Amino acid sequence: MVAKLPDQGAESYQRGLGTRQIQMLAIGGTIGTGLFLGAGENIAKAGPSLILTYAFAGLALFFVMRALGELLTYRRTEGGFAGYAREFLGPFWGYATTWTYWIIWVTTGMAELTAAGTYIQKWWPEVEQWQTALVALLILFVVNLISVKLFGELEFWFAMIKVAAIVMMIMVGLGVLIFGFSDAGETAAVGNLWDHGGVFPAGYSATIMTLQMVMFAYLGVELVGVTASEAKDPERNIPRAINALPLRFALFYLGSLLVILAVVPWTAFKGGASPFVLAFDKIGIPGGGDIVNFVVLTAALSSCNAGGLYSTSRMLRTAGVNGDGPRLLSRLNGRGVPVLTVVISALVMGIGVVINAVVPEKAFEYITSVSTGGALAVWTVILVSHMIYRRKANAGALAKSSYRMPWAPYSSWAVLAFFAFVTVTIAWEADTRIALYVMAAWAALVVVGWPFVRRASQDATGVKVAVETESTSA
Repeated sequence: MVAKLPDQGAESYQRGLGTRQIQMLAIGGTIGTGLFLGAGENIAKAGPSLILTYAFAGLALFFVMRALGELLTYRRTEGGFAGYAREFLGPFWGYATTWTYWIIWVTTGMAELTAAGTYIQKWWPEVEQWQTALVALLILFVVNLISVKLFGELEFWFAMIKVAAIVMMIMVGLGVLIFGFSDAGETAAVGNLWDHGGVFPAGYSATIMTLQMVMFAYLGVELVGVTASEAKDPERNIPRAINALPLRFALFYLGSLLVILAVVPWTAFKGGASPFVLAFDKIGIPGGGDIVNFVVLTAALSSCNAGGLYSTSRMLRTAGVNGDGPRLLSRLNGRGVPVLTVVISALVMGIGVVINAVVPEKAFEYITSVSTGGALAVWTVILVSHMIYRRKANAGALAKSSYRMPWAPYSSWAVLAFFAFVTVTIAWEADTRIALYVMAAWAALVVVGWPFVRRASQDATGVKVAVETESTSA
């Protein structure tokens, strides 16, 4: 029998997330600014070959999620993958993973707030990015303070809007291609995928350099692991959500990009604007561009809601529960909401508002590169934890999970090599290289903080053991 890691007497979350909310949370976490805004600049860089980059990255992340799914069905743990890092790699790695994942989503939330400011400027160009970012942050902050059920319901409808809109965009695009209606009908053709300089119009190197933003677009897929503590029937719902990922990736990423690049030649796209909004402006359907702009705005708010505030507050609370941070962080209110950690995460995300006020033209690229660097580290920890678990399970030391990662450990090694390659591409360009500097500084901060955290955790554990011993003796 596998022992459950202690939670140090912390209160429990309410299980307020049902099947439909878990499924939509998985979708909401993965469809956000990386696709709706970041794809514009990448199309301008690499042309139609960007679709291949999304396919390779999606395959790699599917294997990461299968590894995480096997761990989740072996034993659920509060904090998801941070708990497995603690179990299989040691206390330091659990601590480091918890805080690193928190800083990843804090910065990702900043990126989503930046995107929201960019989208609003389509309607009101006089409104500055930081003003929109501040208003959006305040609204989501209030929602996350109320209850997990309200959060889940809001995220469900956010995700429904995104799903319905992408399906609608694909159908309209196919209609333009087949029947030739609208202003784009005369130039729309499947041949646009290769007629303007080929599939790799800027060469293979340009395609490779889009990997950083493409990996950022997939950030959030691991949110399924964070929701396990607040999910109803996770043994059934978690594998179902993970198994649906290939279909989601194929439809939302590959399908949507194939259609818009066939409808509008890649040469028409540019950075700093959503390719989906631009495509519908080209099609010329009355109000179409405004409708799509509303959709991508809700997508940014959705991703900020699901990852920026929800996951960061839960990971920060896990730090308090596991002794990786002040015990005060573990507290929940009567509705099962970690109010203090929501407040802290929102305050730190406010730094993104300042960045948008100081360097609005570079804010998005700087922030997303930092998020991607941290995400690669966390995904690596998931894979390594899984590899150690699988080795122990095969040796009979741990129970085997019924949900298995295909072709392990060879698939894990292949994905780890891919992540190392992506890291090299981040270091290659000056604008993204800042991510490695920031992550190095963050790593140093984590290492410096570890002795203090370990000492506080040992003191707390000693007090707890003494109390339990006295109680047992009595």
